[in-house]
Amino acid sequence: MNSKYNRREFIQAGVAGLASLAASPLLAETDAAKPTPKSTEATPPPALTPVDIVRLGDSGLQVSRIAFGTGSVGYNKSSNQTRLGMEKFVALARHAYSRGIQFFDMGDSYGSQPFVGQAIKEFPREKLTLMTKIWVEDDSKNKAGEIPKTIDRVLKEIGTSYLDILLMHCQMKGGWTKRRQQSMDALSKAKQEGRVKAVGVSCHNWNALVEAAESPWVDVIMARINPFGEMMDNKPDVVKALLQKAIKNGKGVVAMKIFAEGKRIKTPEREQSIQYALQDVGVSCMTLGMESFAQVDDAVERVMRLRKK
Repeated sequence: MNSKYNRREFIQAGVAGLASLAASPLLAETDAAKPTPKSTEATPPPALTPVDIVRLGDSGLQVSRIAFGTGSVGYNKSSNQTRLGMEKFVALARHAYSRGIQFFDMGDSYGSQPFVGQAIKEFPREKLTLMTKIWVEDDSKNKAGEIPKTIDRVLKEIGTSYLDILLMHCQMKGGWTKRRQQSMDALSKAKQEGRVKAVGVSCHNWNALVEAAESPWVDVIMARINPFGEMMDNKPDVVKALLQKAIKNGKGVVAMKIFAEGKRIKTPEREQSIQYALQDVGVSCMTLGMESFAQVDDAVERVMRLRKK
C-alpha cells in the first residue's frame, strides 16, 4: 500500500465504504428464519452463545474474542456509534455485553469515551477490557508532556481509574519509535504507575507495522487484515506473515478492517473474512464496528462458529 495514503483519504474511504454498511442488512439467514414444525408442547428458546475469552499475546490480558468497536467513520469527536445517541448506544453496548463482549475499543478522536463510560457503569470493572487510542506528536513538537493530562481526562470521561490498553493512534510511516520516543516514555511511565496495563500502536502503514512487530516496547498492535487486500497496508499474505511473526514475538494482535471498511459485507465475504483472520492468520481477537443488535448477534454467532478450535 502507498505509504503516502493520508488521514483525509483514509476518512473519505471509510465514509464511502461504511455508507454501504449502514444501508445493508448484516444479519445472515439462519434456521430461525425457517418454518418450525408444530408441536403440542412449548419449546424453550435455545440459549444464546456467548463469545469466548482469549489470551492477548504476552500482555497479561484476557479479552473477549470480539471487541465492540466505537469508531466507524470516526473523526472530529464523533462516529457512527456515537451518532446513534446516548440511549441507543448504551442499549447496544449492554446487549453486546450480554453476548459476552467485554472488550470495548474506543478512541479519543471518536468521542466515544463518555458513551462507553455511561454504558459500563453497572458492569464489574474487573471483567472489562477498556482500550482507547490517543494522538501523539513527534518529539520535535515537544508535546509529550501533555500525555499525563490527556490520560487524566480520558480516565475521567470513561469513569475508571485505569486503562487496560492505551495505543498511539494511527501510525502512518516508519521511524515512529525514534520520532516519538518521548511519548513512548510517557506511556511507559503511566504503565509503571498502574494507570495503563498495556501499550502499543494502531497502524495504517506497512513500514509502521513492520516496526511495531519488532519493537520490544509494543504490547498490543491493531492491524488491518482481510483476505481481499482492501484498506490494507500490503498484500494479504505479506501482512499475514508479518502478523504471525508479531504473534510469535509475543505481541497481542487485534485485527481491524475485517470487512474492508464495510465494502465486504455479503454473507460469503463475512464468512471468508472472519475465517481468514481467526484461522489463517491466527489473531486472538478482532474489533467490529457494530451498529445494531442484529449485527452484534450475527458477529457473535459467526465468530464462535468459525473460531480456530
